[in-house]
Amino acid sequence: MPHISYRWVMVAAGGLLGCMVIGSLFSLPVFLMPISKETGWSVTGISAAMTVGFLAMAFGNIASGMLSDRIGPRPVVLAGSVLLSGSLALASLSPSLILFQFLFGLCMGLAAAAIITPMMASVTGWFDTHRSLAVSLVSAGLGMAPMIVSPFAAWLVTIHDWRVSMQIIALIAACIMIPLSLLVRRPPQLSAAASSAEGSVTAAEPGGGMSLRQVVRTPQFLILLLTNFFCCATHSGPIFHTVSYAVTCGIPMMAAVTIYSIEGLAGMGGRIAFGLLGDRFGARNVLVVGLLAQSFGALGYVLAGGLGSFYAAAAVFGFIYAGVMPLYAVLARENFPLRHMGSVIGGMSMAGSLGMALGPIAGGLIYDNFATYTWLYVGSWAVGLGAFAIAMMFRPIPENEREHLPAAA
Repeated sequence: MPHISYRWVMVAAGGLLGCMVIGSLFSLPVFLMPISKETGWSVTGISAAMTVGFLAMAFGNIASGMLSDRIGPRPVVLAGSVLLSGSLALASLSPSLILFQFLFGLCMGLAAAAIITPMMASVTGWFDTHRSLAVSLVSAGLGMAPMIVSPFAAWLVTIHDWRVSMQIIALIAACIMIPLSLLVRRPPQLSAAASSAEGSVTAAEPGGGMSLRQVVRTPQFLILLLTNFFCCATHSGPIFHTVSYAVTCGIPMMAAVTIYSIEGLAGMGGRIAFGLLGDRFGARNVLVVGLLAQSFGALGYVLAGGLGSFYAAAAVFGFIYAGVMPLYAVLARENFPLRHMGSVIGGMSMAGSLGMALGPIAGGLIYDNFATYTWLYVGSWAVGLGAFAIAMMFRPIPENEREHLPAAA
């Protein structure tokens, strides 16, 4: 059947779109000092644009997910691609810090939400087999961004000023993302539903005829939200502060930065490995084991001292935390109706983004008060155990109970 081969086109499009989205956002750390030197804006003020971006993503995920459920993913992803490239280009022309924070932070954060959430939701609907692997491959595109776009941005800024460099990335993003957006299609099951009587294809799918209100009132949805929040809170602090931690251990800055690269490379392998394991042993089982391993992976940084031990800790931690993340979308697809998948994944993404926002702040407060990062990693270990305990409570909705869920008011 044609859709059997086209589903891998969706995976490739999702991976490339995600790479450009995350790469564009994470070009800001590369441009941070050049922007500050040229404009006189404070480093804190410029960095705040990234915080604004993550908060915009958190709440934009729900809106974009619900919108893609209603009108389909293609127009939402296309609008996000245009908004991202346009906002990046306009941000390069910003005459003031406030305008830069609005364009690079708020607008690009909303654009990222409009691309990533609908793509993840759509890809889950294209696969009945190899679903974990497919979602992991899309997620791998996000993981490639720091290894592709960030080094490219660093090279650009050595031969151009930051404004021209940002405009070049915006142009490349538009040339890649807008055509890719036109390849995005609804899953065949939803396309069939749109051309037939409403509900005609829902009986045999996960979640049966559940309404969105019924979905969000299930214990399974709440458990996935809480697990994702605590999971992201576990790894956000170590991701953000490990380079600084290595520097406090006497490792030179240029060498410490390479720890992040090791973590990213290991994460690529983790996404593929966990995807294959999820298909073989079940997404829920692999997620639970992965969350337990993630908590002890965070604690492993406490034992690091030299560059070699940091590399080892980063490889283990990156492999695990990157591997578990795509499994949430797989679990959502296995338990809830496809027609609500954008809303469900949008809600989980919001919870994860809020969890990610905690780590940088918590790590800074810990270091300022104790002059050491040790308690950050101990705290991450404890939070990770919490994520594991919550995930252990997840049970799929039994088929014979789906018709007896609380009715929508």
